[in-house]
Amino acid sequence: MAANAKGASDAVRRAVERTIDSTVGSGAQTRGRAQDLVDDVLRRAEKSAQRATRSVREVTDKQREAASGVGEKLVAAIQDMRLATGEDLRQLHATVERLDRRVARLEGSDGSAKATKKKAAKKKAATKKKAQKKGSTVKRKAAAKKTRSRAKPATAKRRRKR
Repeated sequence: MAANAKGASDAVRRAVERTIDSTVGSGAQTRGRAQDLVDDVLRRAEKSAQRATRSVREVTDKQREAASGVGEKLVAAIQDMRLATGEDLRQLHATVERLDRRVARLEGSDGSAKATKKKAAKKKAATKKKAQKKGSTVKRKAAAKKTRSRAKPATAKRRRKR
């Protein structure tokens, strides 16, 4: 019986060893698979980060290009507007003064300039007087209408009572 017991215990021992070996082996395989999955996730994350970095660079490059062109376009637009400078305005003012003196000299040579100025002053004064008269007439008429409109309802009430 000792031989049988020894054989049975050896069989159990071998079975346990095989179970442990297979368990250890499958653990190593599982660890290897987990490592492969982690490596794959890292590769994908790195690729995504590279794509994102590339996209950001492209966008910033486009913005820089657009911004650099804006200044040039603005300068060109202002030049196309041809705005008058301070010097241009001074020259124009000097030209107008020179022409004004020339016209005054030409009108003054035959004496008609003084007559024209007097006529214009008289016409202006007459127009002003007419405007004042009209204004006062209009005011009087408006006041009279207000007075009449106020009086009418009272008169109408008196007539109804009679």
